[in-house]
Amino acid sequence: IADVALVVAVTDETLRADGGITTFLVDKGTPGFSVGESHKMMGLRGEPVGELVFEDCAVPDKNVLGEVGKGFSLIMKCLDEGRATISAGAIGVAERLLEISIHYAKQRVQFGKPICEFEAIQFLLADMATEIYAAKMMLYHTIWKLERGMEITQEASMLKLFSSEMVNQVADKALQIQGGYGYMKDNFVERAYRDVRILKIVEGTSEIQKLIIARELLKL
Repeated sequence: IADVALVVAVTDETLRADGGITTFLVDKGTPGFSVGESHKMMGLRGEPVGELVFEDCAVPDKNVLGEVGKGFSLIMKCLDEGRATISAGAIGVAERLLEISIHYAKQRVQFGKPICEFEAIQFLLADMATEIYAAKMMLYHTIWKLERGMEITQEASMLKLFSSEMVNQVADKALQIQGGYGYMKDNFVERAYRDVRILKIVEGTSEIQKLIIARELLKL
């Protein structure tokens, strides 16, 4: 649906990431550029995803974003900030899930009293709040460094790893607190449970984040 596509392409097969990748802006309507099949996803159904098809598509020099051969470093720089942004979103969803869980636990009555009075429910809520707080402090520190022009590659990967795993755990606990009701299609918890799963994949999987963190620690 976009008027412009941001495309990263190999422009030198011999160099690949070491100077062989370039970033382009490709306008809708460019000869040889079309949109292929749209994909249905488990979550994020309000965000359409489809294939981009290029058949003898010539892109003018003016559409190069940055410099020829510098696309990889450009994208890597964007990823640091992107991982912080993704993490902020994860924290926001987790906070909303905690609010819903607290409200539900106070309203839902079982065995003659609100379920928030049961220790098992209190432990779930306490874990959720603690994990959210830890992620938020990581976010604040990472953004503090970013705003001062400091290197954040390691911090951004730690933040993204922790916050994406955290929100999935929070969503699981929120659904557990609501039980069968949380599994219903018209429930925000059910939707959030599906939506947040992608956060462990986009902007680099959890496994990739661990590799980046280790490489930064060891400077490999």
